[in-house]
Amino acid sequence: MNIGQAAKASGVSAKMIRYYESIDLVHARGRTEGGYRVYVAEDVHTLRFIRQARTLGFSIEQIRRLLQLWQDRERASADVKAVASEHIRELEARIEELRAMRETLAYLAAHCSGNERPDCPILEGLGDPLYSEQDPRLSGRTSR
Repeated sequence: MNIGQAAKASGVSAKMIRYYESIDLVHARGRTEGGYRVYVAEDVHTLRFIRQARTLGFSIEQIRRLLQLWQDRERASADVKAVASEHIRELEARIEELRAMRETLAYLAAHCSGNERPDCPILEGLGDPLYSEQDPRLSGRTSR
């Protein structure tokens, strides 16, 4: 099958397939006489694996490692779990960062009158380092 067919079958765009090839995550089986890439069902399966891993937020390097483990029938499940556990820790850290951002924005929005007056704590908090230092939520330092 060609790249368009592989894209349709896998749910991964042709542009992303080319990108994954450029970073050696996947490889076309060859090329036709006309120079078109050729893919087989196994490649589509690999592309679906990559798509699902990306949906779960794994990095390219983590996906590379997971693909190596997936293709190694002698692998230890502990190795796979280690990659997943590392990603869970990264997600938990990101969730905490997002919570802190939400808390800061909620604080700023709560202190903005939202009327016709020009003064606005949201803009002051974003633009003035001195204003930010008055509240740790605005300086990137959280109390957690």
